[in-house]
This record gives sequence, C-alpha cells and structure tokens, in this order.
Amino acid sequence: MSNPKLNTDLNPKLVKLTDVFKTFNAGTVNEVRPMQGVNLTITEGSFVIVLGGNGSGKSTLLNAIAGSFPIDTGIIELDGQDVTQWPEHKRATLIGRVFQNPFSGTAPSMSILDNFSLAAKRGKFRGLSWAHSSNLQDELKDRVSELKMGLENRMDTAIGSLSGGQRQALTLLMATWLKPKLLLLDEHTAALDPKSADQVIALTDQIIAKEKLTTLMVTHSMQQAINLGDRIIMMHKGNVLHDVNANEKQRLRVDDLLSRFENVRRRELLDESVADLLRLRYI
Repeated sequence: MSNPKLNTDLNPKLVKLTDVFKTFNAGTVNEVRPMQGVNLTITEGSFVIVLGGNGSGKSTLLNAIAGSFPIDTGIIELDGQDVTQWPEHKRATLIGRVFQNPFSGTAPSMSILDNFSLAAKRGKFRGLSWAHSSNLQDELKDRVSELKMGLENRMDTAIGSLSGGQRQALTLLMATWLKPKLLLLDEHTAALDPKSADQVIALTDQIIAKEKLTTLMVTHSMQQAINLGDRIIMMHKGNVLHDVNANEKQRLRVDDLLSRFENVRRRELLDESVADLLRLRYI
C-alpha cells in the first residue's frame, strides 16, 4: 500500500532522495560506490541536467530512481510517495525513460504502431487491439508527423529497421505519450551522429516545454548542459558536488563548466600527491 501524499506546498517536490547509498560488488577488488549519501530534491516542472565524469554516479542516480536495483540504505520519494521498496515495473507507471542505446526500450521486430501500443501499457490501455482503431491511428500519425521524419506513413514498418535517430525520436515520443510524472533521459543522444543528435535534442526541448514535464537528463555535452534545462547538478564520487540553480545557470558558459571539472581533477591529483608523500614519510 502506498503512503499518502507528503507534499502540500505550492512547489511540490516531485523527487526526493535522502541519504541514498549504493555499493556494487562490496568487499571485492571490483567494489564500486556510485552513491554515497546522495541528497537531492527536484521540484515539479524542473528540467535538471546531470553532469559528471565516468563513474561519478550520474547514471546510477537515474537507475536508483527508476528502481533498476535496490539501494543499500536511504529513502526515495516520487510524486509524494515513498517508493524505496517499489519494484521497477510499478515505478514505470510514473516514469518515462529513454536510454543511450537507440535499440533499448523498443521491440525491434514489431511495427511502429505496435510499439506505441506497448508503451501505452503504462497507462489505461491494455493489449495491442486499441492501436488498430482508426481514431487512435490518426492520432498517432499526427503526433509522429510532428517529428518531420516522414514516418507517419510507415506506421507498419518494423521499428528495428529505422536509423538510430529515427528510432530515438520515436522512443522519446513513446516515453512521453502519457505525460509521465518524471522523464529520465540517460545520455539519449550520445550514440547518434551529430545531425541526428541535434534533431533529437531539439525534439526533447520541444516536448518537455510543451508538456511541462519534470525531467532529469544525464549528458556529457557541456553545450547541451548550457542550452537546456533550468538547473545543473554535477556529480563526483557518488555525490552531488555542485548544484547550479536557474539564476546562476543563466550566467554560465561552457568554459565555466570545464573550469569546474578541471578544478576537480586538480584537487584529485593534489590529494593523491599528499597521500603519496604521507606514505613515503611513514615507510
């Protein structure tokens, strides 16, 4: 049984993580600690960009919220409910998600039309039969035509035969079809060529603005981080190192973000040098 709504203020907290820890392969030589006491609150309607180096915990953050694995300790709240113990499929009723790989999140051998039917299972529709009514097919074609990729007349085409950019655009449309409470974008343009990436990013910005979706987007692109969203969080070693609000973000440039990463790198090198000196001193 879900808990009652927790948020009653004018700017409800759609996502709240409290002291979230996660360690993989604990006690082994392959131990990884991507979440080390993460505290994060996201208000409804926010578009948050997540930056960080490899292993910083940014993708793990999205997976933890989505319920892809159980966390070790801490609390995860979504839409005012404690979802810490919810399985991934139950959280999927509130979450839309697009992955880095254009071949994730779709059934490649099935048609565009039937893939949209599967996506709609998160909501009130069940089975595939709904998608074959003429009214719904017309609605789907209208929405797909907005992609300006010429796919509206190819609804019976197997989605696996499409290009990565076409497939990712359709996946984004499917993920937002029922206006999820939270949209998770995990480097969803990283595997695309520059032209396709630009098309998908423009579509992303358009859909999020139109539907007013609360969004958490992981990216390696500093330019995307500057151009998109109203907040930037930078993760490092399993925690939030910087949290840039809307006012500060408006003044940021790509060089500013690069400088912050460089400062982190220098501090890491300095810490390693100090540790080496201490080890030599006590040998």
